[in-house]
Amino acid sequence: MSTKKVAIFGGSFNPPGLHHRRIAEMLSEHFDEVFIVPCGPRPDQPTVNDISPVYRAAMADMAFEDLHNVHVELFDLEQATFTRTHQLQERFAEHGELWHVVGSDLTRGGGQGQSHIHASWQRGAWLWDNLNFAVITREDITVDPSDQPPHHLLLSIDSAGSSTEIRERLFKRLPYEHLVTDDVGAYINRYGLYRGRIPNSVTRFSLKEPRLLVEYDPWNEKARRWATRFESMRVDHDPNCVLVIGGDGSMLRAIRKHWRRRLPFFGVNAGHLGFLLNSAEDVFSAPAPPPELMVHQLPLIYTRFEHIDGTHSEGLAFNDAWVERDGGQTAWLKVIVNKRVCFEKLVCDGVLVSTAAGSTAYARAMGATPLLADTPAWLMVGSNVVSPRNWKSALISQDAEVFLKNLHPEKRPLKGFMDGIERTQILSMRARLSRIASVELAFLSHHDMAEKIAQIQFPPS
Repeated sequence: MSTKKVAIFGGSFNPPGLHHRRIAEMLSEHFDEVFIVPCGPRPDQPTVNDISPVYRAAMADMAFEDLHNVHVELFDLEQATFTRTHQLQERFAEHGELWHVVGSDLTRGGGQGQSHIHASWQRGAWLWDNLNFAVITREDITVDPSDQPPHHLLLSIDSAGSSTEIRERLFKRLPYEHLVTDDVGAYINRYGLYRGRIPNSVTRFSLKEPRLLVEYDPWNEKARRWATRFESMRVDHDPNCVLVIGGDGSMLRAIRKHWRRRLPFFGVNAGHLGFLLNSAEDVFSAPAPPPELMVHQLPLIYTRFEHIDGTHSEGLAFNDAWVERDGGQTAWLKVIVNKRVCFEKLVCDGVLVSTAAGSTAYARAMGATPLLADTPAWLMVGSNVVSPRNWKSALISQDAEVFLKNLHPEKRPLKGFMDGIERTQILSMRARLSRIASVELAFLSHHDMAEKIAQIQFPPS
């Protein structure tokens, strides 16, 4: 079998422009696979820290969606790292014959060993001599063949553009929409990105022409019946909203399945309390389509388990992640928050971390006070804590990392969960709010997020 040709297209994509998408389209015609790798913090590009990585991740997914054999890899943004070219070569080596995508400005002077790659890249001279490079140039630029690496493919494109120009136009309030895809432009406007101010976390959103991806609970007769009301707005391709009909569990499943589509999720409550959904009475009495929605951007939890055999598993959870005893013995856990030891030995059945949005689920059942979904914090909760006595829960800052270590894995085995998905033989768990994964929950403009929390805290007599 012939070896696949794979293009690695790294960059800041801050923000991704139409020129980036056209380059990716061209690469997909010349290569079997294309991997887009937005970088994390870079010492030579401080502007990548101008906005939160969660916005950059969302825009990258939007900009390159639906392109054939093009994949967006978000590991650098999630881990706040900058993976060098030689490290990318090692990471993707098993995928096939790798070609690293660079602009022709980076190869200028290469014939004399004076290119930007030689001068500024880690192990630059070795990379130049040994790796394959797909060199992108514009049709109106003359490229000196003697300046190119020994193993190169020269590709010409008729599209100009730069992220710097887009950012400058946004900051100066100049027209920029012609430089980005429609989805990216709408997202930038929605959150006020690159305007020289703190981006919005709650914003207004209008569905003038709803194109719905419908998810409903098939076991719920009411949800099945209500789904037919939206049949005329339902589409198979290019949706602009995920409609979820059911209870909070239905919303959770829909988020797990579709969060990387980067679409707002609008829920209709056909269950019980429905913390994450709109009241069916309000939805069906509102105009169709609703004139205006309020969108809350809510984070997911990034969790990494270390197993007794030395392997690791990781994943994302919208509600919660936890460890619990996997036998008759209580768990003995060392609890560290932001490298500060909080408990040398917590004796309990388990410990759960929860997003604010997920605090109405297991965290509440374990005795924690639920938070409003957009509270800028998250929770850590103990289950049946024996020692220290009376400890129940703690409020955690948004940038905190929680580390739970099993102090006696042989005698006191643990299992772990992410939104109910089980992992076994747990040695430790790390958790923090994700840097790349968030969900836009949409509500009718008059929806009161505090109302259902109040029903829990002040139940009727």
